[in-house]
Amino acid sequence: MAVTPGLGAPAFARPGSSGLRRGKRDSGLGTRTAGATLLIVVSLMSISAQQTRPRARDLGVAPGVFPPGPLNAITDVAGVRVGHTTMIDGGRVRTGVTAVVPHGGNLFQEKVPGAVFVGNAFGKLAGSTQVDELGTIETPILLTNTLSVGVAVAAAAAWTLAQPGNEAVRSVNALVGETNDGVLNDIRGQHVTQEHVLAAIAAAREGPVEEGSVGAGTGTQCFGWKGGIGTSSRIVPAGSSRYMLGALVQTNFGGELTIDGVPVGRLLRRYAFGPSAPDANGAGPADGSCMIVIATDAPLDARDLKRLAARAVFGLARTGSSFSHGSGDYAIAFSTAPGLRTRTGDATLTARTILPSDGVSALFQSALEATEEAVYNSLFRATTMTGGGRTIDAIPLDAVRGFLATRPR
Repeated sequence: MAVTPGLGAPAFARPGSSGLRRGKRDSGLGTRTAGATLLIVVSLMSISAQQTRPRARDLGVAPGVFPPGPLNAITDVAGVRVGHTTMIDGGRVRTGVTAVVPHGGNLFQEKVPGAVFVGNAFGKLAGSTQVDELGTIETPILLTNTLSVGVAVAAAAAWTLAQPGNEAVRSVNALVGETNDGVLNDIRGQHVTQEHVLAAIAAAREGPVEEGSVGAGTGTQCFGWKGGIGTSSRIVPAGSSRYMLGALVQTNFGGELTIDGVPVGRLLRRYAFGPSAPDANGAGPADGSCMIVIATDAPLDARDLKRLAARAVFGLARTGSSFSHGSGDYAIAFSTAPGLRTRTGDATLTARTILPSDGVSALFQSALEATEEAVYNSLFRATTMTGGGRTIDAIPLDAVRGFLATRPR
């Protein structure tokens, strides 16, 4: 399992990269050497604690009918990589960056088909208009906090310009989403730097994905408990073929938590609305946001990927999301199918194999299932976090086990 880097992680960019001036990068790191060790150590402690907490299936929660992939993670889609930078420093900094890299080649030169669906637009998803217009994604997909979107865009552009073969590139459409972690994190301090973003991209690996209070989920909360990063996958039959679909979520939203049909939020008296809702001290906030990334190896074009992304947002309803006024709910979907990639500068007529719309219904259902389970994994794996004078507790697993034991099967 790749270690989530802190501030001192190596290999931010290729040697000699033009993306970041060496003097600026060295100067920035040199001023924070003491903090670097602290961030790495605390990140490791946090990750170790999270690995002792179960995933949804360990508690018997297995949404839907399709089986998961071998890792039950977005990285079950071949070639997809995930990396985190987790920032925990003193009593104020609780934030980070998560990078999802669609394939291991030059993303700008081989753009993947992609789409964005907006459930509620009280949020910032940089780069979404070009994805809507062209139906392609050309950079790693980055998730961070609300006030760090700008620096993540700059870092993604720098990373892209630095890749061999991109020496003539003069326009980059970075795709960056966010949720607001300002309850636990000193978000106004804008502690995320380009180096942190580049470290998350450099850390991106295939294989198991760290979940819970890591990366862009370090300071988030969900349904009034500690939220974070969660992931899940499904093996999907479509006609005579079998495809893989994976979901990754950054959870920071509210409502009335429902798990496998059990009204857990109501039973624990932590929910947002209604005549019998607990007072503000006991209830989780309704506002917040959720970023969802869906990857599949099914050969879908941008039109059906947008429809697939919509099902991911709909999947939040299964968990009890209230989709409130202040919630930014977005889904990004892409296909890794090599035959559908757009080669920069290639204007020749190209034959492409695309799954017809009549064949996508099973993929739609799998997106609902994987998104639902990814939300549960983000909650179950997250650990109690204190920051900014506030403590957000991890969801009490013993109580959840008890509630789930009484549900009909």
